[in-house]
Amino acid sequence: MKSSISLTSASGLQKQGINLTLVKNLTYSLACLAFSVIIGAAIFEHLVIWPKAYAAPPQSLSMFQGNYGVNPGIFWTMIHPVTLLIFIVNLIWNWKTPRKSNLLIAFAGYFLILVATGLYFVPELMDILGADFADRIDSDLVARGSKWQILSSIRLVGLIALAFVLYLGLTKTKD
Repeated sequence: MKSSISLTSASGLQKQGINLTLVKNLTYSLACLAFSVIIGAAIFEHLVIWPKAYAAPPQSLSMFQGNYGVNPGIFWTMIHPVTLLIFIVNLIWNWKTPRKSNLLIAFAGYFLILVATGLYFVPELMDILGADFADRIDSDLVARGSKWQILSSIRLVGLIALAFVLYLGLTKTKD
C-alpha cells in the first residue's frame, strides 16, 4: 500500500497522524532562522569586511582578488533562493492563519530589497571590486564605497525591521 503526502494537502497529513500545528510552527521557525542568518551575515560584513575593503581602495580590495580571495557571493547566492523557498512554503501553509500578514509583509519587503540588491548593490559592488590594483588611494572609489556602505546599512536596517514583523508572527499561534 502506497502512501503519499502533498505539501498542500492538510487533510492528507492529518490522516497520516501528523500534527499540522507543529509542522506550521517548525516551518515558520525555519523562516525566522533563515532570515536571521541573512541578517547575521550582513551585520558581519558591515562590521568586519566593508570597513577594511573600502579603507584604501583599490589596494584594500586585494582581499577579494587572487586564488584565495574572499568571495561572499558564494554564501549570498545560496541563502537567498533557500530563504525565498522557505517563505513560499510558509505562505502556503499559513495562508488561512493570522500569520499570513506577517509573512506577506516580510516576504514583500525582502523581495523588494532583493530587487534593489540586484539593480544597484551587486552591480556597484562588482564594479568597485573590479578596479585595477594600484598603490595609491583612489578617492572616487573611496566615495563610491562610502555611499555603498551607507545605503547598504539602510538596507540592513530595513531587513531588521522586517525580521521583527516576521518574529511577531510567532506570537500568533491560532490556526
